[in-house]
Amino acid sequence: MPRLNADDPFIHPDCDVIDSTFGAYVEIGRGSRLNNVTFGDYSYCDRYADIANARVGKFANIAAFSRIGATDHPLDTAACHHFLYRSADYWDDTTRDEAFFAHRQSRIAHIGHDTWIGAGAMIKPEVTLGHGAVVAAGAVVTKDVDPYTIVAGTPAKPLRLRQPRAIADRLIALAWWDWDHETIRVALDDFRAMKADAFLEKYEG
Repeated sequence: MPRLNADDPFIHPDCDVIDSTFGAYVEIGRGSRLNNVTFGDYSYCDRYADIANARVGKFANIAAFSRIGATDHPLDTAACHHFLYRSADYWDDTTRDEAFFAHRQSRIAHIGHDTWIGAGAMIKPEVTLGHGAVVAAGAVVTKDVDPYTIVAGTPAKPLRLRQPRAIADRLIALAWWDWDHETIRVALDDFRAMKADAFLEKYEG
């Protein structure tokens, strides 16, 4: 019996999940924290990932201790401490600054299909990772990443292409991540054995 299934996400112990939805065959690693997140089919995060205000595509690979949509503090006010917006935690005659939280939730990070985010990497709010992009371990991504591009460093910069642009464009057009579960199973041996160009030659319509 497979460990993952189409109906219920596999959520490991000690996770904190708020206002989040999950597609089929999703796994959430131990101790992870998710708030206002959508996970596409087959995507997973490893241990202690911290993800907020994000839309994660299908087949995303999110390594341990990574952070997506890392929330910001106000920088143009006299103080940047969270007593400004979590005021009710400190005084009984005030409330949370709901406008601040609404602004924070509106700053969505978008993670494309078939992406890989390395251990300890950080993706800032409102950043888009294109389909097939790879983020090296420990990188801090402050700008959008083109499809099938590998980035590394702080701040992250392009290192090289994961696939040549022509192959990347064909993979995006093929959109194998939208295939149904059985079709992917039938093609599994080819996914394992073939280079991307050979796979495309076989499966392009």
